[in-house]
Amino acid sequence: MAIGIVAGLGAVVFYELLRLATDLFLGVLGGYRVPSAAGEGYAPGSAGFSRPWAIPLVLAVGGLLSGFLVFAFAPEAEGHGTDAAIAAVHRDPRSIRPRAIVVKILASALTIGSGGSGGREGPTAQISAGFGSLITRYLGLSDADGRIAVATGIGSGIGAIFSAPLGGAVLAADILYREDFEFAALVPGLLAASVAYAIFGAWFGYHPLFAVAGSYRFSSYQLLWFGLLGAIGGLVGIIYARIFYGTITLAHRVMLPALLRPALGGLLVGLLALAMPEVLGTGYGWVQKGLGDQLSHTPIYIILLAPFARIIATALSIGSGGSGGVFGPGMVIGAFTGLAVWRLLEPIAPGVGSSPGAFVVVGMMAIFGGISRAPLAVTVMVAEMTSSVAVLAPAMVAVAISTLIVSVRDQTIYHAQLRERGSREDSA
Repeated sequence: MAIGIVAGLGAVVFYELLRLATDLFLGVLGGYRVPSAAGEGYAPGSAGFSRPWAIPLVLAVGGLLSGFLVFAFAPEAEGHGTDAAIAAVHRDPRSIRPRAIVVKILASALTIGSGGSGGREGPTAQISAGFGSLITRYLGLSDADGRIAVATGIGSGIGAIFSAPLGGAVLAADILYREDFEFAALVPGLLAASVAYAIFGAWFGYHPLFAVAGSYRFSSYQLLWFGLLGAIGGLVGIIYARIFYGTITLAHRVMLPALLRPALGGLLVGLLALAMPEVLGTGYGWVQKGLGDQLSHTPIYIILLAPFARIIATALSIGSGGSGGVFGPGMVIGAFTGLAVWRLLEPIAPGVGSSPGAFVVVGMMAIFGGISRAPLAVTVMVAEMTSSVAVLAPAMVAVAISTLIVSVRDQTIYHAQLRERGSREDSA
């Protein structure tokens, strides 16, 4: 319960900091308003850039400030926080420093708030995982109990910020291994995630993050089309992981001081955003537009390019040394992939349906469920976030195929995951 309280309060604090940073950097300085999801106010966003020259500069400044905070005070806060928390579970549940949590919150707010492509789940997870690490140290918990405390923090923090408590609880047990499940974390995760959601919802309201236009009706044809989406999703997920970690490797070879690399990454993302504003910030507003069938008149080439543009933007924003999560961008990538598949199939394939909502939802489940190696947790979480329990039957086909493809290639977006329980000693 204590971890859940910290997770809920941490989610509230980071959400507000990110909102303020976004309003200041992109809104006031950049003259651009990003669209928002239904659970965030349903703002349509700006129709274009009033000061296009300012966007790359704003992202570069945000990256510069973020890089200074990280590399001057807590280098371990670099990158996506969920992977660092997973590493703490397996290596030393007492190892997360309070300083790293504070730096992670501020650096992520600067990175994402200035327009960098990142998810808000990474810093939120690190807040509550860090508290689990803190109580492990000061209460003298055993290693086994400490691992459960940190894992519970990961799940409850992510469940709170996405208003998906059941998915967050399952994530605490599902995300630690590539091919296994930490059953001991499930029940503590249920309690902590419920408390975290109660606190976060008391501040922002108890409603899903996204709203889906229209209703869904199952057709047997859809098993084929969603199976195709799952196969494409597995391949896109592999591309996401490889480009992300390839960019990290490349960034470390660039002859620049470490604290300047995020500024360069931000500048490049800003230039990309001038052509495709869909890459800015969390991107949840664009997912909402896809779910609401508001992108039907967007040129098909934009929809086809959007997943890869978001992959590149995330790699540049976070892989260059910026701070933020990779879960959120993974869902945006999946949403645009699902929308692209629907746009291609709708004129020619039977049983596809006249609304893209189901394909957008299943795309989110399939791509990140596969590449995160947490298919059950991500499926439940996206269903909660979109109130789309009806699509679970065909979604299971897509998620299973995507996960199979990713598993055969032995890929994951979380390199700190172990293969299975019992292999922990191999990670030392």
